[in-house]
Amino acid sequence: MAQNELKQMGASVLQEVEGQPSYQNKDDVYLARMGKRPVLQRNFGLMSMVGFSCTILITWEAVTTLFLQSFQNGGPAGSVYGYLFVWAGVTATFVVVSELVSMAPTSGGQYHWCSMMAPKSVMKVSSYITGWLTVIGWQATYATGLYLNGNFIEALVILTNPDYTPAPWRKTLYSWATAVFAATMNIIGGKLLPRFEGTILILHILGFFAILIPLTYMAEHKPASEVFTYFINEGHWPTQGLSFFIGIIGPVFAFAGGDAAVHMVEEMTNATVAVPWSLMLTVLINGTLGFSMLIALYFCLGDIETSLKSPTGVPFLSIFYQATESTAGTAAAGSVIQAMCCCTTVGMLASASRQFWSFSRDRGIPGWRKRQVTPRTAIPTYTVLLTSTIGCLLNLINIGSDVAFNSLVSMSTSGLYLSYMIAASLLLYRRCTGEISQPKRNSEQTMVNTAGAKLIWGPFHIPGIWGIGINIFSL
Repeated sequence: MAQNELKQMGASVLQEVEGQPSYQNKDDVYLARMGKRPVLQRNFGLMSMVGFSCTILITWEAVTTLFLQSFQNGGPAGSVYGYLFVWAGVTATFVVVSELVSMAPTSGGQYHWCSMMAPKSVMKVSSYITGWLTVIGWQATYATGLYLNGNFIEALVILTNPDYTPAPWRKTLYSWATAVFAATMNIIGGKLLPRFEGTILILHILGFFAILIPLTYMAEHKPASEVFTYFINEGHWPTQGLSFFIGIIGPVFAFAGGDAAVHMVEEMTNATVAVPWSLMLTVLINGTLGFSMLIALYFCLGDIETSLKSPTGVPFLSIFYQATESTAGTAAAGSVIQAMCCCTTVGMLASASRQFWSFSRDRGIPGWRKRQVTPRTAIPTYTVLLTSTIGCLLNLINIGSDVAFNSLVSMSTSGLYLSYMIAASLLLYRRCTGEISQPKRNSEQTMVNTAGAKLIWGPFHIPGIWGIGINIFSL
């Protein structure tokens, strides 16, 4: 969009938002100064957004479902140290993302940040590439969430019904049923989404203790040496170091989607402050719960050969069964994880569809319908349905290929983390050259933090050498 168009739009929207309630006025003014017109309803607050972010990452649940990847490539020690390595890197990335969303609180996220920070000669191409990387990453993340749901539902059926005959097409149907649930919650229950996410946050935390306590109390414990010094290279990679880095794909995906709150920012009050803090609380809460569950699993491992050969295909269910010797108890624990995995697809669909809608709004994707927001619900219904359809189609890969999951995870992690890297690199360049100013009160600057406009820091900012150091480490 041409700069003069942005200036005209910013001025007109600034006039429209006068007289609104203080927080809404402030949030809408931020959007107007970036050339965006506020069309979504701001229903989220800080705690509901913390719930939204936590229940998208669901890190401790992901540790149980993605256990096999890290165990076979790194073993117990590799999994533990790999998790800590990824957690530290993701925390630094979240800090950088928090600074950026505090500067420019728009649902577009990464591609908008690139357009405002990139040199003029590469501004359009870098923004366009980043936008598509984010689109691909989020569409694949949602599809992977559907796949994991289908896989876990079938595992629970096998656990409770040994005569059941598994088939790839059944997993696909289970994933489609999950997609219908997620789409229904987003379209019909859109206004209730903040309350829904707050409720799921309670289940996320209580479910953690409901599984951790019986597991650690009833299972026989391994010695610490088998947890912290025992490495495995089941993939027969040339070196143990290479095996370690292959294994951290699991923790990397467990933390994928950390920018979910960013793409919901236009539906949040006091966004420039609340979204950064929700991101920081999310990485703290989920990182701690995930690491605790990982340590508990390896100390309570039981007979690993039995777990690896479990007909369910989910080692965690076998580990929990060996500890409790109860099929009903194991099914109940698995149902908690399954409920969380199912509910997380609701948030994934919301974030993926908002990012898709925002990129369409800024003409990165052709098709006027994808830019529309349903007036009655203030929800981009077309992109919700389109994202649901893409997720269902990608899950058809599962019918013809056993490597569908690895392909989807690669698309998800590559797309999202590359988009983070591009945005973080440009932020490092701008902060090292001193081209980002401190905000001034009563500034008459109409357009800021958009393509060709002045850059100013938001309320969340790590100044000086610490900010530069964290920025470098995030890369």
